[in-house]
Amino acid sequence: MSAAGTEPASGADPAPAPTVDPTWVSRTSAATGVPAPAVRAYGQAQLSGIAGCDLGWTTLAGIGWIESQHGTLGGRTLGEDGRSSSPILGPALDGTGDVAAIRSTPASAAWHGDRRWEHAIGPMQFLASTWDRWATDGDGDGSADPLDLDDAAAAAARYLCASGTDLVTGPAWSAAVLSYNPSREYVDSVRRAAQVYVDRLD
Repeated sequence: MSAAGTEPASGADPAPAPTVDPTWVSRTSAATGVPAPAVRAYGQAQLSGIAGCDLGWTTLAGIGWIESQHGTLGGRTLGEDGRSSSPILGPALDGTGDVAAIRSTPASAAWHGDRRWEHAIGPMQFLASTWDRWATDGDGDGSADPLDLDDAAAAAARYLCASGTDLVTGPAWSAAVLSYNPSREYVDSVRRAAQVYVDRLD
């Protein structure tokens, strides 16, 4: 994910924590194949209004699938607390191939353990520098943790809505997702994944 941002975060200030209907979560999970804790996290991020713009939960689900298969990448399971059975870390950003070369810092190394190179972290794959700007306590437990999908989904929603434009048109939606990862192929992949979930609910 891009490290750019347009507004500073409010740190670990908790997001509003609406109650997502458990029946809706269960029904939606069964219909879409998205793990129930992930459906809850994406739905809560939408309902809370923390993003500040019109953002559907399926957009977050599309990103969550592409980035980490909703926290289940590599055979992991997603717990009811929104945490994967083992932390999800991206590859070292060491300049190999078309990968950017980004040095880690002592603070970011505390997240991923690599004292030399940066890694994206968590189910929504934040860089530490981006997380520092957009960190959000999405589940109201008093901490903002990129390894917790409840928090990561809320932070991703805020990031996507940073322009202040509702994402109800194709160009606005595409621009927001492109800001998350500056790749047209990525935008197309997220669109396809999100549309699959919409179609499964029909």
